[in-house]
Amino acid sequence: MNVLPDTSVVIDGRVSERVEDGDFEGATVLVPEAVVAELEAQANGGAESGWNGLSELQRLADLADEGTIELEYVGDRPDADEQGRASEGEIDALIRELAAEHDAVFVTSDVVQSEVAQAKGIEVEYVSPRVDETDIGTLSIEDYFDDQTMSVHLKAGVEPMAKRGDVGDMHYQTIGDEAMDEEEVREIAGEIIDSAKESNEGFIELDEPGMTIVQFRDYRIAIAEPPFADAWEITAVRPIVKTDLEDYEHADELKDRLLERQRGVLIAGSPGAGKSTFAQAVGEFLADSDFAVKTMEKPRDLQVGPEITQYTELGGEMEKTADSLLMVRPDYTIYDEVRKTDDFEVFADMRLAGVGMVGVVHATRAIDALQRLVGRVELGMIPQIVDTVVYIEAGKVEKVYDVSTQVKVPEGLMEEDLARPVIMIQDFETGRPEYEIYTFNRQVVTVPLNEGEREESGVSKLAKQEIEREIQSVARGSVDVEVQGQNRATVYVTDDDISYVIGKGGGRIEDIENRLGIDIDVRTHDEKPQSVSGASSNAGGAGAGGAGGAATQGETVTPDITSRHIVLPTDGHAGETVEVQADGEYLFTATVGRGGDIQVSRGSAIAEELERAIDREQQITVIRA
Repeated sequence: MNVLPDTSVVIDGRVSERVEDGDFEGATVLVPEAVVAELEAQANGGAESGWNGLSELQRLADLADEGTIELEYVGDRPDADEQGRASEGEIDALIRELAAEHDAVFVTSDVVQSEVAQAKGIEVEYVSPRVDETDIGTLSIEDYFDDQTMSVHLKAGVEPMAKRGDVGDMHYQTIGDEAMDEEEVREIAGEIIDSAKESNEGFIELDEPGMTIVQFRDYRIAIAEPPFADAWEITAVRPIVKTDLEDYEHADELKDRLLERQRGVLIAGSPGAGKSTFAQAVGEFLADSDFAVKTMEKPRDLQVGPEITQYTELGGEMEKTADSLLMVRPDYTIYDEVRKTDDFEVFADMRLAGVGMVGVVHATRAIDALQRLVGRVELGMIPQIVDTVVYIEAGKVEKVYDVSTQVKVPEGLMEEDLARPVIMIQDFETGRPEYEIYTFNRQVVTVPLNEGEREESGVSKLAKQEIEREIQSVARGSVDVEVQGQNRATVYVTDDDISYVIGKGGGRIEDIENRLGIDIDVRTHDEKPQSVSGASSNAGGAGAGGAGGAATQGETVTPDITSRHIVLPTDGHAGETVEVQADGEYLFTATVGRGGDIQVSRGSAIAEELERAIDREQQITVIRA
């Protein structure tokens, strides 16, 4: 009797099992080289299935040595082109042809393979995939959980660990006395994977070399193995609470807001804060309110009712999932989680198509959730994509923002011609504006309107750069800028430059003030209350940095050009005022920093002149002023 197994039964160990049961005793087992190639590729990729299959081949070799069976390897190893078309059934076809050629009983656990072989007149023995019925009831890893356990972490060489406690008060603690060995962890991993394959309560969400993610009932289980990880590791996570929207603050207001029309909502919070728990409460409220609700998840772990269909990536892309959902036309879609640029783009496309969207986003502050949209979608479209931000902390609704657009002069600026579209972020409960987002000189800034946060706002930093650039365009020497609040600044220039910067009758500085919408007071460096290390000499700043000493008379330097600065290293005492020349021609004046270097920010007018001089191979000299 000739028996020819395919890859599925070799991986499951069903051939040696049938030999030991007496069914295949005395048979000649013909192992296709194509099966060996598949197992080798899987094992090289770190897949457990490959190692299981190779172990089965060794058991068959041992049975052949004992004389229980005859063992032969048949057929040719598939070439690269055939391996590349394995997903199209090319390898399966090669194996079936070998079974027909050798007049062998074809043994498989693959239903499709079995049906095709029978259609071609091949004698087939279908063996159901291996499953231990007792294991599907309860997984071994469940024994490590109690009512307060959110996650269990098993790793070879380490004692079992778990995160336990209440929402917002979790503690990572040891839950076992002895370190686990690799065999124990691999055995538990195998049980999890087999159960996911065979139970209608589980499925394999991801199967890549080195990482397998399983969803089994309420448990999301990640199995990592070498070489992807430094050791075998299993992380199992489950929700420890299930909530209703009524359990949260502002529940009535949020319900009214969600029911009023399809919304764009971002649910933000740090890992473990309870974002997904809130998202599933929102989903079930919407489903109970006669909305068609779907989810987009990878992995699928939201604990929602059967009326909400949970979708994952289609063909490895959420974009394809979104295209399919637009055909289904849900009223609301919950996207868990929105993390990469592609995710934000898909979220935006679906929202602009009129679908209500609820996205789960990692963020340490409520405003950070919106910041993650900046640069990924057009700024002016943000309020159309997201009109509500809910920030969750320790399982509670900590903050809700209303997002809208107004055309206005940004807070802190004065001139009417500076009016522009401004994204307003208001506290949902009080209606008080807390942030503004807008473009300032081609850059996007987020300005906190809270007095305690204003000093370090992005607009202050950008205002300083713009003032420096404007003043440097009309000044020859060094320029320092100090910004006082949102609409006032003091500029310090050299004695020779002050009259030129101010202009006749103050006309030049008035033009600059009108362009920037900021009041500027012009003074000399001598009037500065306290010297600033590394005086700026251009729009980007030429200042302190690096290591070394100070400039000496007529010292020739070799500039170092980085991605952001041109660095001029000097040799001497730091803190001195120097002139920088190119082939004896004056370029600018600067103060040597503490470390002895002069840094010129690239993109400024002075930096461009300096780069031109370097390109012309002119001698760059630092002269003591």
